[in-house]
Amino acid sequence: MHFQKLRLSGFKSFVDPTEFRIEPGLTAVVGPNGCGKSNLLEALRWVMGANSAKAMRAEGMDDVIFGGSGHRPSRNHAEVTLTIDNSDRRAPAQFNGHDLLEVSRRIDRGSGSTYRINGLETRARDVQLLFADASTGANSPALVRQGQISELIAAKPSNRRRILEEAAGVSGLHTRRHEADLRLKAAEANLARLDDITRELDSSLAGLRRQARQADTYKRVSAELRALQGAALYARWLEARQAREAAQAELRAAEAVVEAAARDAAAAETAALKAGEGLKPLREEEQVAAAVLQRLAIERDRIEREAAHAEAEVARLQGDIARI
Repeated sequence: MHFQKLRLSGFKSFVDPTEFRIEPGLTAVVGPNGCGKSNLLEALRWVMGANSAKAMRAEGMDDVIFGGSGHRPSRNHAEVTLTIDNSDRRAPAQFNGHDLLEVSRRIDRGSGSTYRINGLETRARDVQLLFADASTGANSPALVRQGQISELIAAKPSNRRRILEEAAGVSGLHTRRHEADLRLKAAEANLARLDDITRELDSSLAGLRRQARQADTYKRVSAELRALQGAALYARWLEARQAREAAQAELRAAEAVVEAAARDAAAAETAALKAGEGLKPLREEEQVAAAVLQRLAIERDRIEREAAHAEAEVARLQGDIARI
């Protein structure tokens, strides 16, 4: 893979969009102190996945964003894009379908970094592996920063070995081996967890089987109960239908009796009306007879009083005769 160009926007002193072309052969950057030569190298490290603010000569990663000057306001984000020639197809398999790869990193103040490869958002780890497989990266010995030579001379054997491995192109293999070890440990942990889950499932399987048998028994008893309830309801329905038919027969008989009684009552009422009409003369005769009877009773009383008076007079006269 060959680096073709580097685009910077808002990164440290490069506040305006700037494109730095890297042609085949030797490319030199010259200029006075403070013009941004080291910032170009740090931008290259940063876009390749550097995650140490100290390596960026900053206290925090947000410090790589242009902080403003006396004439320019500060920016809220910074972005660096590295264009790579992949015509030799040395990139990882998932990125090896393109002749050109554009690796970009954008940081927003207070929000962290976002990585993209050919416009697709990806992980920082994928970007680091992309360059590690090409024997380069943010910590590559090919990128020599200020003071790194003296650090290399005073470095520990383990650090020197790491630098030699990176120069030999095996650091990517170590990185992938480390990732494989992590995945293997994660797989082993998952297998152990799977064994625990299997034992838990086996312990709960007996309970589930018991519950299944209970459910089957419940279904069978429920079916029998529904059958018995249906038979009982059918018997009650037959009884109710027979009772209804008997009640209807009694109702018809009672209606016949009521109809006959109504006819008899109508006939009796008619006879009563006729008898009432025939009783009027008899009542008048009765009234006349009662009046005659009353007069006769009065006359009888008068005659009885006169007879009693006559008897008393006869008795007086007889007494007088006897005295004479």
